Amino acid sequence: MSADTGPRTRLVAGRYALSEVLGRGGMGTVWLATDRVLEREVALKEVTFSVDLTDEERTVLRERTMREARAAARLDHPCVTTVYDVIEEDGKPWLVMEHVSARSLQEILEDQGPLPPAAVARIGLDVLAGLDAAHGAGIVHRDVKPANVLVGRNGHACLTDFGIATTTGDSSLTTHGALIGSPSYMAPERVTGEEPRPPVDLWSLGATLYAAVEGRPPFARAEPMATMMSVVSEHPAPMLRAGPLEPVLRGLLTKDPAARSTAPQVRDALNAVLTGHPQGAPPPPPPAPPARRPLPGGSVERLEADDLRALASASKALLSSVAREARDHIVDRRRERKADSGPVRQRPSRPPASGPPAAPRRRRRFRRRWVVVPVLVTVAAIVLLLGGAALALAAVLGLL
Repeated sequence: MSADTGPRTRLVAGRYALSEVLGRGGMGTVWLATDRVLEREVALKEVTFSVDLTDEERTVLRERTMREARAAARLDHPCVTTVYDVIEEDGKPWLVMEHVSARSLQEILEDQGPLPPAAVARIGLDVLAGLDAAHGAGIVHRDVKPANVLVGRNGHACLTDFGIATTTGDSSLTTHGALIGSPSYMAPERVTGEEPRPPVDLWSLGATLYAAVEGRPPFARAEPMATMMSVVSEHPAPMLRAGPLEPVLRGLLTKDPAARSTAPQVRDALNAVLTGHPQGAPPPPPPAPPARRPLPGGSVERLEADDLRALASASKALLSSVAREARDHIVDRRRERKADSGPVRQRPSRPPASGPPAAPRRRRRFRRRWVVVPVLVTVAAIVLLLGGAALALAAVLGLL
């Protein structure tokens, strides 16, 4: 019998009676349920996986979810919804969690729009406290986003849904090609395949607070792949409403995890915003440099024999072209001088002077070819040397 048909009569593990759907997401469905043994309301999350995963990947993810949910059950903090139990039915994990009478930040933003900076700072402090508790227990949440932040009527918040949490340093269960999470709130190092560490949750906290104060995620695009490319290579969209929160958000959204703001820095900054003294906020770290694209094939290029032959051929062609242009230039200049000089006029003869005839006077005239021809010959010689060097290199390498 499916969980979607007759949920009021469906019992999970013979104990939890489903009543209504509290929310749906990419990782499953959250039900309001009644624990018939302890007679209390609980939130029961039915964890589901993407339909395009292989059977092996489903098995690995199911086992990892079961193990890591048990690890999350060790957390006991007022800003974290308690995980009571993890069970398995019909081949799927089910998380039994504390039911909190609150709305998700996602629902609040959809209904009310962006929140004022002070309210966002209050939410940020509570979520940060929950993350500190998780990180202290060696747990990385990996899916901090508005849908997983519950906000009560008093403005306080708690972090929920450790469905894809992971324990730091434990990589015994892995999947190939599977990346789980929400692209708009996913840290760059997760996109690039690095092992999740606590800084990934701080990045996601920054993206969540950005969405809360600006009304939109900082890197949202039409397609998931475009969003992840934006997360890795672009700066967040300009902030229009953040005000005193802007330095805090920029510090959290620093792409280099080593330069990202730490939890104590963020706590001090959020407290300053909450108390109305944002001057105590730390200055944002310098913007991350744009991602460098590796050159194809690495920084060392390999020249094949055909490349050297092409280089030598090009050198010969260039040499011939230079010599031809030099010859044509000299011929053209001679023609121009002859055309400009016109017919030679005969000077009237003078009577011969007494004494021995004077030696003819030689007239020195500046010729442009005295400059043009040497320059062209020099260029031709250089080109010839380059071509010869290329051929010699090819001969030494045994490529010719």
